[in-house]
Amino acid sequence: MAKENSAFMKPLKVSADLEKIVGKGPMPRSEVVKKLWVYIKGKKLQDPAKKRNIIADANLKVVFGGKAVVDMFEMTKLVSKHLS
Repeated sequence: MAKENSAFMKPLKVSADLEKIVGKGPMPRSEVVKKLWVYIKGKKLQDPAKKRNIIADANLKVVFGGKAVVDMFEMTKLVSKHLS
């Protein structure tokens, strides 16, 4: 079990681009990922054939560095650039 004060639970500043998707920060990385998935599933942006791929809309494309399709594991790496 993670401690309450672990680095994973530390509230981080969210960039303006990411804020459009997950809301106002600061928030822990785990909360950012959870809200990202709510957004992705709510807008049906998951590739139906390859569930690991996310099809970016205009907001996500900015966060994903202009990429139209991103693997879910690559997504967390790209989102990290928008947290400080």
